[in-house]
Amino acid sequence: PESPPPPYSRLSPNDELKPLDLSDSTLSYTETEATNSPNVTPGDFSDASTSPDAVKRSHWCNVAYWEHRTRVGRLYTVYEQSVSIFYDLPQGNGFCLGQLNLDNRSETVRRTRSKIGYGILLSKEPDGVWAYNRSEHPIFVNSPTLDIPNCRTLIVRKVMPGYSIKVFDYEKSCLLQHTAELDYADGPYDPNSVRISFAKGWGPCYSRQFITSCPCWLEILLSNNR
Repeated sequence: PESPPPPYSRLSPNDELKPLDLSDSTLSYTETEATNSPNVTPGDFSDASTSPDAVKRSHWCNVAYWEHRTRVGRLYTVYEQSVSIFYDLPQGNGFCLGQLNLDNRSETVRRTRSKIGYGILLSKEPDGVWAYNRSEHPIFVNSPTLDIPNCRTLIVRKVMPGYSIKVFDYEKSCLLQHTAELDYADGPYDPNSVRISFAKGWGPCYSRQFITSCPCWLEILLSNNR
């Protein structure tokens, strides 16, 4: 269905991964780094989040869309409690990736973009941020609160179509930021960043070791104003 699923608390007692009620150390980018990146390309799309009414409210995250190592379009600022991120729909509000233009896309990126479909629904809940996979292909997720503390092995979770996962746990994040030894981090590290790849996985279990090798992926830059 095109309407968002019901609240996850009524779907399953599982605390981390659950189905919807429907009839893997990697590079991390901060908002500043992304904005100043020479590979950032402008996108022509309607951004309802910049409306005068929306600007008055505080945002809880920004979403960056990447194709391999190139960021496509500008940051999409999210003010509402939930947001749909999809490829193309006749109707509906949210972040439409199909409208982001880029010259000379590779065939791999084109094929992957065609698999995004209904994409995902990001939802801010009292306990954290949840991602619902509404597409017909799996998504792959990594975040600081999904990793094992002080472990160099990257944890990338595969989420099948029709399932949801808590991509960011607020309570666990607070604990990690007080106890984490950042010497374990290789390269830039953002404790409030979530990475989601469409259709293609990365990390120790895949041929792609870094998310920048994935054709189409998102970086969710969470705000501290929770």
